[in-house]
Amino acid sequence: MFSRLYRGTVLSIALLLSACTGAAAPSPTPTPSPAPTAAPSATPQIVSIQPTATPLPESMTRLDLSGEIIIDGSSTVYPITELAMQQFAAVAPRVTIQLGVSGTGGGFKKFCAGITDISNASRPIKPDESDTCRANGIAFVEIPVAFDGISVIINRDNTWAQCMTVDELKRMWAPESEGSVTTWRQIRLDWPDQPFKLYAPGVDSGTHDYFTAAIVGKEDASRNDYIGSEDDYVLMQRVIEDAQGIAYVGYAYYQEYTDKVGVVAVDAGQGCVSPSLTTIKDGTYTPLSRPLFIYVRADRLDRPAMLTFVEFYINRAEQLVQDARYIPLPQRAYELVQQRVDRRVTGSIFDKPVPVGVSIDELLMLEGQ
Repeated sequence: MFSRLYRGTVLSIALLLSACTGAAAPSPTPTPSPAPTAAPSATPQIVSIQPTATPLPESMTRLDLSGEIIIDGSSTVYPITELAMQQFAAVAPRVTIQLGVSGTGGGFKKFCAGITDISNASRPIKPDESDTCRANGIAFVEIPVAFDGISVIINRDNTWAQCMTVDELKRMWAPESEGSVTTWRQIRLDWPDQPFKLYAPGVDSGTHDYFTAAIVGKEDASRNDYIGSEDDYVLMQRVIEDAQGIAYVGYAYYQEYTDKVGVVAVDAGQGCVSPSLTTIKDGTYTPLSRPLFIYVRADRLDRPAMLTFVEFYINRAEQLVQDARYIPLPQRAYELVQQRVDRRVTGSIFDKPVPVGVSIDELLMLEGQ
């Protein structure tokens, strides 16, 4: 399924947004089943991302709103949602929001078990995850919020791996390379005859799913002799400390530490391209550009606090995304996202085949017809 997504990331979002018709979501009262709890990660020695928040306009405090909202999932989407949560606290101080990180897959396990209200996701929900939600009576609204470019990071002392081809990255990470491809020289003959050290998101991470599908060619196809963590902060710290380390993380994490780590430009056949706001948005940073999402329980939108928070998130998404160092969608896209919420359009557009070759602008125009 995800091979289609890599070839048409921007297109897929447009199709998602254009699907603004659908049955109203049911409002079941599911009995949550236990969901796996991610093991706590080691506490990194670097500070967390602290994006600069844009000041809120003058607005009346909503003391009429109260309740609790529980959010979990992707560490990649975490900085955007964290900003939304912090700014919403100034508007609705009586609403409590819990925000956790257990990876996209771990987040969906909790979400589809009825434990959380919103799930941060760095990939679309998988059909089997959708089936689990459906079996538990959980209907959801799928909301794209930003673009990201998975960034391959290296230690600052690494002066050789400044650019790698997709084939070289595949050779480094493919399952068949485990135990046999272990040194930089085995990747390129003029590189040091020193062992590289691999760090990567764990198997519950949407970043892991996306990277393996885009680079290796099959989702979750990866060698296992790497050090994994669902926490991108931990991966960043490992590479900072290890001269032979290499990892892949969300773009915002790389941006926060550009003075502490290097980044590998990726050559997908058109020359070396580094991740940047421009190359991710225009699709030239390929195949590692991708959309980011939040998934919202449809029945929870009947709660005033929840609906107000989601609308607050969407209305300020463009600035929130920029403040969190990601790439916003076109403004028209956020308008269409709000329509999806208004109409309670449920399910995932990525459960269906997605045609390739149509730009987001063309599809947005088609959506309006």
